[in-house]
Amino acid sequence: MRVKEFGESDILVTFFTPDLGRLKGVAKGARRSRKRFVNCLDIFNLVNLEYSRKRKSDLYLISSGKLIDAYPGLRTDFSILLKASYMIELTEILSPWELPDPDIFEILKKSFHMLSEGIKGDLIPIIFEVMAMSHGGYSINLERCCICGRTYTGEGTAVFKPDKGGIACMRCQPVTALNPKMSPDTVNITRLMQSKSIMIFDQINIPDEVISEIRPILKLHREYHLGQRLKTANYLE
Repeated sequence: MRVKEFGESDILVTFFTPDLGRLKGVAKGARRSRKRFVNCLDIFNLVNLEYSRKRKSDLYLISSGKLIDAYPGLRTDFSILLKASYMIELTEILSPWELPDPDIFEILKKSFHMLSEGIKGDLIPIIFEVMAMSHGGYSINLERCCICGRTYTGEGTAVFKPDKGGIACMRCQPVTALNPKMSPDTVNITRLMQSKSIMIFDQINIPDEVISEIRPILKLHREYHLGQRLKTANYLE
């Protein structure tokens, strides 16, 4: 996820694993000898690392690595690079250190693969964000009005309320800049993406009008509940 020069010959590596979550380790001598880390220690790479916990330290000792997939397509276009960087940044916020999260690992891996192959490039960051936020405990409540409790039947315009993390009916909340509308299509597609099935990446297509409607909703939801603005978001909006 992140690489940084460390001392005279080492590299400090932040990496994400399905079994142990987000970790930080030192690849000893990696800048002098590339034999143990051939093309491995680059951001976005999917690799097989051998590592162990250092005594009395939060760092891991990375002894070797083998490249599985470099996702070369991520580096061919600056806009694609930004999308991948955005997903890394969001993953870092949603995944605390050393907390196993195999689901987000698989979502990130699938997203990188599809971005690299040029598949659904504009949709991948949206699908990833909705699924990652949902896995992180920040699903949007789409089942009923968050004010009066009336069940949303899938018909008629709903209104998104960031402070409630859900939708309201038009009777309870008028549409404003900070409470944008959600059409039935947007509600239903968001619900599908929140189903947490990785098959959604291959199955779903999002109409342009839904993309235009959902982007500001996701921005409001993300910034309100995470309490911060992602640095990479400045370049994508």
